[in-house]
Amino acid sequence: MRLWRRRVPGTERARPVEGPSLPDDSTVHLVLDLALRVGEAQMAGGAGAADVTATILAVTTAYGLPHTEVDVIYTSITVSCHRGTEAAPVTSMRVVRGRSVDYTRLAAVENLIRRITSDGVTAADAVAEIERISRADHPYPRWVATVAWAGMAGAVAFLVGGGPLLAATAALVTATIDRVGRVLNRRSLPFFFQQVVGGALATSVALAMYATDLLPTVRPSLLIATGIVVLLSGLSLVGTVQDAITGYNVTAAGRTVEVALLTAGLIAGIVLTLRAGVQLGVRTSVSDPLPPLISDVPMQFAAGAATSAFFALASYAPVRALPMAAAAGAVGTTSYGLLTLTGTNAIACAAVAATVVGFGGKIVSRRLRMPPLLVAVAGMVPLLPGWTTYRGLYQLTAEGDAAGLSTLVLAAGTALALASGVVLGEHLGRPVRTGLGRLAARSRR
Repeated sequence: MRLWRRRVPGTERARPVEGPSLPDDSTVHLVLDLALRVGEAQMAGGAGAADVTATILAVTTAYGLPHTEVDVIYTSITVSCHRGTEAAPVTSMRVVRGRSVDYTRLAAVENLIRRITSDGVTAADAVAEIERISRADHPYPRWVATVAWAGMAGAVAFLVGGGPLLAATAALVTATIDRVGRVLNRRSLPFFFQQVVGGALATSVALAMYATDLLPTVRPSLLIATGIVVLLSGLSLVGTVQDAITGYNVTAAGRTVEVALLTAGLIAGIVLTLRAGVQLGVRTSVSDPLPPLISDVPMQFAAGAATSAFFALASYAPVRALPMAAAAGAVGTTSYGLLTLTGTNAIACAAVAATVVGFGGKIVSRRLRMPPLLVAVAGMVPLLPGWTTYRGLYQLTAEGDAAGLSTLVLAAGTALALASGVVLGEHLGRPVRTGLGRLAARSRR
C-alpha cells in the first residue's frame, strides 16, 4: 500500500514509498467491531479508561492494524484506523449504554484478550466469543446475589462491633432493600431515586426499632452505618480515581458526577428520614463511640474476609475468586487495624491499607486469572466510611451541629484515600508482575 509520495522541487517525481499492506476493508471493520465490543464490556464492568485503551490497542495490533487511535470517554468509545494518505481512515464508535458489574463476565473478557494477544483465536471466532459473553446470563440466580448482599451486611455489622442480633437485623434490612431496588429497576426508575429509597429504608427501619423499643440492644446508628457501607460499595470509586490520575479527565469527570449523584441520593434518603424522625420526636444518639476496629483481632479478621467474599459473590464473581477476595478483605482490614494502634489518622491508615491490597491484587491476579479490579475493590469494601458518613449526617440533621461538615469531609477523604491507594498499589505492582511473568517464561524454556 502506498503511504505517501514526495515531490522534490526541480526534479522528477520521487518514487513512492511502500509500506506494509493492511487487511482488506471487511477485515478492518471486523477487527474494529471486535475491539469496540471488548472495550464496551470492560467499561461496563468498571474498568478504567487507560485499561480499556490499552486493551483495544492490543486487540487491533494483534490482528494487523498497527496505526490505530482510541478515544475513550465515559459514555462512548471511538476507534480510528489510519491507512496512509491514499486511503480514507476507518472510524467506528460504540456507545456504552448500560453498566452492570459482573466479574465472571469481566474475567471471561480478559481471558479472551489473552487468547487474542497470544494468537490463539481468529478474528471471526473472537467476535463470536465476545457476542456469547455479552449475551450470557449471570452465573448465579438473582436470589443468590440478594443473599450475598444480606451476608455482606451481616459481616459489616460484626466489623463495626455489633453482635449476632445486629447482624441478623442488618441482613434482613439489606435483603429487603435489594429486592425493592430490583423492582424499581425493572420499572426503569433512575438510580438516583433508587439510592434515595435505599437510604430511607435503612434509616426508617432503624428509627422504627428505636421508637418502639423492639430490639433495645440493637444500636440504630450501627444499623444505618451498615446500610451505608452496602449502598456505597456499588459505586465505581476506584475507576473514577484511576481515570483522573491517568489523565482521562473527561471520563473521570463523568464518573465523578455519577458517584457524587448516587451518593447524594443516598444522603438525601438518610437526611429526609432523620429529619422526619426529629419532627416526630424520634431522636437516636451517636454519643456512644464506635468500637475500635482491632478490638477483637480474630473476629475483625474474619468479618473483613467475609465482607469481601460476600461482596464478590453479590457482584457475580467466579467461585474460584471468592477465596482471593476474602484474603484481600482480611489483609486490608488487618492492615488498617494495626495502623490505628500506632495512632495514625484514619485517612493515612485507609491509604496504606488500600495500597497493600492493590499491590497484592495486581501481582496475584495474572496467576489466578482473575481481574485485578475484583481483588482491589473487594479488599477496600470493608473499609468504606459508613459510620463516619452517618455521624456527619446526624450532626447536621438532628443536632444542627456545623461540625458535621468536617465529619463528612473526613468520610470523603477516607473514600478518596481508599480509591487512590488501590490505584497506587496497582501501579507499584505492575513492574513486579511483569518481572515475575518474565521469570516464569524463562523457567518454562
